[in-house]
Amino acid sequence: MSNAQNTQLNSVLPTSSPYKLIKFCYFILALLVVSCGDAKTGNTPKMQQTVEQSETTPEPKSTTKTILCFGDSITAGYGLDDVNDGYTAVLQQRIDSLNLDYTVINSGVSGETTAGGRGRIDWVIKQKPSIFLLELGANDGLRGVALTETKSNLQAIIDVVKAQSPETTIILAGMQLPPNMGQDYTTEFKKLFIDVAEQNNIAFIPFILKDVGGIASLNQNDGIHPNVEGHKIVANTVWETLEPLIVN
Repeated sequence: MSNAQNTQLNSVLPTSSPYKLIKFCYFILALLVVSCGDAKTGNTPKMQQTVEQSETTPEPKSTTKTILCFGDSITAGYGLDDVNDGYTAVLQQRIDSLNLDYTVINSGVSGETTAGGRGRIDWVIKQKPSIFLLELGANDGLRGVALTETKSNLQAIIDVVKAQSPETTIILAGMQLPPNMGQDYTTEFKKLFIDVAEQNNIAFIPFILKDVGGIASLNQNDGIHPNVEGHKIVANTVWETLEPLIVN
């Protein structure tokens, strides 16, 4: 310490009052604490920036193929607390466990009809998926839409996929209705999916809610939409048709 600093310190150092001496010590201590705090604060932004970068920087992905699930509330996972419990997410988990080069895209819209799907297919198919799973028609049936209209809309969707993305493999998911919709209507409704699949020579899932539809313990309180356990079974049903197409 220089003589000037000694002189400055002696000029402020109390010599006669113990009380003032204690206050002076507290003053010096406070300066040290503030000084240390400023030093730590100076490092904090860099540390936070590093953490934020590590959390937000995406890991590079090698996935180049996609499976587009185009459907209604069943595909959307309506009523589930966690979207990762839906059948599309369960499929992704299985695909990842097998180290397959596919990403599942959920393009489900709750309440969607075949007419609604026909209206948005031109935009959705721009993603050029490797596999296109078409799961629509249930809302048509529950609303009593004319079977000819439902069939026409499904065919129109398939036509767009074939025209705009000819390399895409199409899977049609069949649907069935509860018997209270009338025997003739429910029978013809079931048959129209079979006819569309056969006429287009595409892969076919006869009933996407197989072993789930009508079983209270596998559905939510509305008795229509699968719960978590129900979606696991739906994923298994879809996998039976999907697996041969993606596993070499």
